[in-house]
Amino acid sequence: MKKLNNFLYRLLLTFILLDISKIAIGNTTNYAETPADSIRVSLLTCSPHDEIYSLYGHTAIRYEDKASKTDIVVNYGMFSFKKPFFVARFVLGLTDYEMGIQDFNDFCYEYQYFGSQVTQQEINLTPEEKGQLLKALQDNYANARVYRYNYFYNNCTTKARDIILKSINGKIEYKNAIDKSVSFRDLIHGCNANYSWASFGNDLLLGFKADMQTTREEQQFLPDNLMRDFGQAKIVSADGSARPLVKNTEIIVKGNDYAIAGKTKVTPQFVFITLLLLIAAIVVAEFKTKKRFLWVDISLLLASGLAGLILFVMLFSEHPTTSTNLQIFILCPLNLYWAIYIIKNKRNERKLRKAWTFLSIMLCIGLSGRLIQVYAEGMPLLALSLLLKNCCNLYATRKND
Repeated sequence: MKKLNNFLYRLLLTFILLDISKIAIGNTTNYAETPADSIRVSLLTCSPHDEIYSLYGHTAIRYEDKASKTDIVVNYGMFSFKKPFFVARFVLGLTDYEMGIQDFNDFCYEYQYFGSQVTQQEINLTPEEKGQLLKALQDNYANARVYRYNYFYNNCTTKARDIILKSINGKIEYKNAIDKSVSFRDLIHGCNANYSWASFGNDLLLGFKADMQTTREEQQFLPDNLMRDFGQAKIVSADGSARPLVKNTEIIVKGNDYAIAGKTKVTPQFVFITLLLLIAAIVVAEFKTKKRFLWVDISLLLASGLAGLILFVMLFSEHPTTSTNLQIFILCPLNLYWAIYIIKNKRNERKLRKAWTFLSIMLCIGLSGRLIQVYAEGMPLLALSLLLKNCCNLYATRKND
């Protein structure tokens, strides 16, 4: 019930903020009318809390003008569940997010309610740069408030980063070293390590492109990484002078300790080990009784084929990291065809041998793909389970032919 109430609260808050945002930006005082020292621009980084949708944190921009008593948060993470086919569009990379404007106190209250920590980094901007940033925010809201969301390349964190950096007169130099060998998959594993099924779902949909090395800019899609880099960066002007990118850092909302709700004993690994043992037991039973349990094979083919349809659809997603996924050789949509083929030819040993041979080759290719792509937890075990059953069927058809 607590999770349901929290979800409904966020959903209601999202709709309210979308309405508020339609008028808030227009009420912001023009920079030219305001003393520069009364304006402060900060990057806000929000830590995850115990709801699964918050696993990766959040980023926003705070614009504070003491002279006009303006204190707002620019939030690039606004969306509405009311839009048609929201889930399908999200999976296919066709989701549109919005830039919203929120009262600062309301923003803090929301994250305090969920127990998330909010860290503020004041950006060390000149008066001219503050003016450029305000104008960019106003233009963005007026002309490009809605944008095509992409989790790795164009999300609430990268949007905030880009609009800040484009307003700075100078070159950004990062002092801290990063590990360029890490991939997108490695980065999200660090966020959902305690949520095995969430990690399984991500790894199932991501292809081998998610296992490639990433640049610093690509790693900044995660709020904590951007906060880390900004905290150790400097602005180098054209005349060679340098100043820290971040003027000061403070925690404006203290986070609460919470239990990791995602831990579970029924992990994907446990499920697929159980399946492997079950299939092994069925194979032994078939040899002892000298019967084939065709319904088991049909059930496995239908289940893996239906799951494969999801991977097939993801090949056409606008998410670039899902376009080539070698796990489709294990969860193959063609298994639906072979299920019907086997039912129609259940008494024809030669045709059955053809089916089991093809299915076994596909599984071997799928297992080989593990050399160049990280698979979802338990997927190699699933492939071995299906391969064991297919090989036993292949042996039986050869023996009976």
